Amino acid sequence: MSRPSLVAVGVTSALVLAGTSGFFTAAATGVGAATQTRTVTVNVGKGEPGPAGPPGPQGQRGPQGERGDVGPKGDQGERGPRGPAGLECPDGYDAGVLVLNAPGGQTSIFTCLKS
Repeated sequence: MSRPSLVAVGVTSALVLAGTSGFFTAAATGVGAATQTRTVTVNVGKGEPGPAGPPGPQGQRGPQGERGDVGPKGDQGERGPRGPAGLECPDGYDAGVLVLNAPGGQTSIFTCLKS
């Protein structure tokens, strides 16, 4: 079994972070009123695997530290006002679905996509 290249890991991480950012933006602004206009699919991790590198030496396991005391639970804050309904995309972007195909499975994110 070969290790994934640093480029593939970097690209996958960037796409996941970008998709997650779009999801949280959509969730914060409310997604009920937006109309999906298109779907974009990105295939991640479909390249040829590189040669396996040599295994590195195994390090020694360090001692387990002492468990600290649990702190007191704070009071819950007041609930904020409800945000605006609907997803509003900035100029040059339209609402749509971003589909990420990765070796671990497929993820769909409703977000703003560049026109």
